[in-house]
Amino acid sequence: MATAGGSETCSHGSSLESSLLLPTKQPNWEAIPESESEKLCIDDMLDVYCGEFGSWQLRHFVLTSLAWALEAFHTMVMIFADQEPGWRCVEGSGSRCDEKAESVCGLEPGSWEWEGGPGSSTVAQWGLVCGEKYKVGLVQALFFAGCMIGAGVFGHLSDSSLGRKGSLKTVCILNAIFGCLTSIAPDYFTYLLLRFLTGFSTGGVGLCSFVLATEPVGPTKRGVAGMSTFYFFSTGIALLAGIAYIFPTWRALYVASSVPSVLFLFLVIPFISESPRWYLVRGKINKAMKIMQAIAKSNGNNLPEGIILALDDEANDASNDNQSSSKEAVSGSIVDVIRSPVTSIRLFLAVGISFTCSVVYYGLSLNVVNLETNIHLSVLLNAVAEMPAFTITAVLLDRFGRKPLAIGTQWFSAIFCLTGSVVGSVRMWEVIKMGCGVLGIFGMAGTYNLLFIYTAELFPTVVRNAALGSATQAAQMGAILAPFVVVLGGILPFLVFGICGLVGGMLAYCLPETLNKPLYDTMRGIEEGEADWRIT
Repeated sequence: MATAGGSETCSHGSSLESSLLLPTKQPNWEAIPESESEKLCIDDMLDVYCGEFGSWQLRHFVLTSLAWALEAFHTMVMIFADQEPGWRCVEGSGSRCDEKAESVCGLEPGSWEWEGGPGSSTVAQWGLVCGEKYKVGLVQALFFAGCMIGAGVFGHLSDSSLGRKGSLKTVCILNAIFGCLTSIAPDYFTYLLLRFLTGFSTGGVGLCSFVLATEPVGPTKRGVAGMSTFYFFSTGIALLAGIAYIFPTWRALYVASSVPSVLFLFLVIPFISESPRWYLVRGKINKAMKIMQAIAKSNGNNLPEGIILALDDEANDASNDNQSSSKEAVSGSIVDVIRSPVTSIRLFLAVGISFTCSVVYYGLSLNVVNLETNIHLSVLLNAVAEMPAFTITAVLLDRFGRKPLAIGTQWFSAIFCLTGSVVGSVRMWEVIKMGCGVLGIFGMAGTYNLLFIYTAELFPTVVRNAALGSATQAAQMGAILAPFVVVLGGILPFLVFGICGLVGGMLAYCLPETLNKPLYDTMRGIEEGEADWRIT
């Protein structure tokens, strides 16, 4: 029997949300006698009565997933803001400036100038070249360090006090504030601090949006829906390329890339509902049932009287006679994940795969700035190239399962990365190496897409965001390491990326398959449920 997993959310609910999403004059489901009620977990209620992916879920999914575009803006803006612009000799400089020089490091000060002026990028603004060039990499590393910390913090908060919606609202507010403040940074170290703080808030955007968007979706539709969220991230990167073209100065670009977070807060958040799974595990059955009623009504279905939500272990326990137990909040933390023999090994494997996947994905992506082409066009093409990988993995997800795809996409990427490490770097071989890089990121983009839904299904509701936060932290550690791998040059970057892909595939081989398995609510539910699956 498929059981449902719960999930937490952070909304306190607004009057607009109540009028648009939740029906009024609802009964008190908590007061219904147990003898007159039938307990169902959320997955079963969605499957039998409400609909797994109807108009309600579609609207909620699209609105919530728009937050991924915001994450793309705040993450990838560094490609344009921190780029090293072109330079030219000052008229009348004579022999003091040689335009054929590879860099400005050996040129006499005052004999050259930046194309576009000092405001074109942070590199031009503060002279981050030659001996100061490491400072560009330091900004990028600290941004991802902030993401790593933020993912853990907001992963915990969204599982506990704030919930999914509350956490998403909070990180969007912080992103808007820090992004706009970055545009007026007076010096490099202030800029460094603000990018770290932006990373801290950005680290919670994706995981909160993902969980909130997918938890109201039924079990057979959740995989494809979850993998479709990454289209919004790639679309955000593509839109950023256009925004950067319109706003060529770095200060104006930071303002332009932060304004969408403000618009999201006022135009989208009020129309997003809290997750019924989070309400359920927090003991707020009435609020959870109101959302389930709204889902059924919007989807053209009817939820009969006497049907009530329950946690998975309660729904499966026929001898349970304590009605009040479903009214008490159920909580968990990363400590509970580590203590459980079922989830501890899953966490270790998910963290390892996230780390290796991130090294390859961000490492290959950073090669865009090394291409001698128009940077706006390069970023646009790179974003568009990822989308076929999302489509293919989404189509194959429910046919072959999560585990085979996780192994196959990583090894696919590894094969082409290792091939790129052995080919030469002259004439036609350069084209082949470029093709290896494109196919390498194609495979790893598919893994990245799959990894969120796979990780979410491996853990119960009470610790799902905490586990996702840990995996996201590992991914940020990989992102911090990636630039240093790229700096190695020669055959080493492709070799390292290939090895990471192989190791990631081996780790995925040790994970259990989650296709058509229930999304559990509690630690007890997953331990008992997995024991039953092993027996059958």
